[in-house]
Amino acid sequence: MFSYRYARPILHLVSPETAHRAAIAALRLGFAGNNPAPNDPILRACVWEIDFPNPVGLAAGFDKDAEVTDAMLALGFGFVEAGTVTPRAQPGNSRPRLFRLAEDQAVINRFGFNSRGLAPFVARLRQRNQHRGIVGANVGKNKETEDAAADYEKGIEAVCGYADYLVCNVSSPNTPGLRGLQARDAIEKLLERVLAARSRSAAKGKRPPPLLAKVGPDLTEDEVRDIAQVALAAGIDGLIVGNTTINRPTGLQSRFRNETGGLSGRPLFTHANACLSAMYRYTQGRIPIIGCGGIGSGADAYAKIRAGASLVQLYTALVFDGPALLGRILTELASCLRSDGFVSVADAVGVDQVRIRR
Repeated sequence: MFSYRYARPILHLVSPETAHRAAIAALRLGFAGNNPAPNDPILRACVWEIDFPNPVGLAAGFDKDAEVTDAMLALGFGFVEAGTVTPRAQPGNSRPRLFRLAEDQAVINRFGFNSRGLAPFVARLRQRNQHRGIVGANVGKNKETEDAAADYEKGIEAVCGYADYLVCNVSSPNTPGLRGLQARDAIEKLLERVLAARSRSAAKGKRPPPLLAKVGPDLTEDEVRDIAQVALAAGIDGLIVGNTTINRPTGLQSRFRNETGGLSGRPLFTHANACLSAMYRYTQGRIPIIGCGGIGSGADAYAKIRAGASLVQLYTALVFDGPALLGRILTELASCLRSDGFVSVADAVGVDQVRIRR
């Protein structure tokens, strides 16, 4: 594996988006290498009858076009989520649209679902070596589409046979009106239609891949309750909590702190965990939740698991710490589990909520 310590200063001399494309190119050429360390057995997790070698995944947004899923799995991620992909190719918002907040270990983006579209995305999923690991597909809507659910149906139908799990992203702050799909009536109708699309597309005789909705961290208590109730009633398989935030926590130091867009990284952690905890309470632990937002250490991942996450995802911390961060997180997480007497990830899921209810 190349040393990110030496690459980072060079990457941070250029614009964040240029640096990201350079990283994708390097991964496609195999410069990142493989993760030589086997997973600690305590980190194994079985969710949706899928065996995850560890519970730490790569969040959507890094590999929007499914270019380097296997390369990221080779670094040691327990699973990788590609996307968000839209049915038709679209350029997204104008540049600059990605900002490093180095002093805050954070990023602001306003990409707006830049995507090359479903056709090349599905082609890459079809061509990949499915034995390399677990890959999810995250779908969204095109900016100009009025019938949002129709775009999600197209996405689910296209990727259903080539992904281990499916995600409807209804929480990006960078597509006008998208977060309105989190309202009770809107998400209820959307889930009904995408579940039907999955049923139409699933291979005969095979269990369809799990279907999740990705919701944001800026929900009110009432909105969390409504989404939890709708999710349980609709019968979707899980939720991802959360996405980036439009809020700006006090204390941000970077000169980019007031840029428009969604904030991710370290400052998001507490905010995202509060939403995760509330969602776990309202779903009563009946459907798995993937916790996302602000993870930069094994202790962070462990806190999300204790708050109710069956799996976790990260992305922004890689910008500042590089791929070696993943190995440190996995080692620290295994240590946290053993220190508290747990024998598996599943044993720790939601334990802080149990203590609250008592």
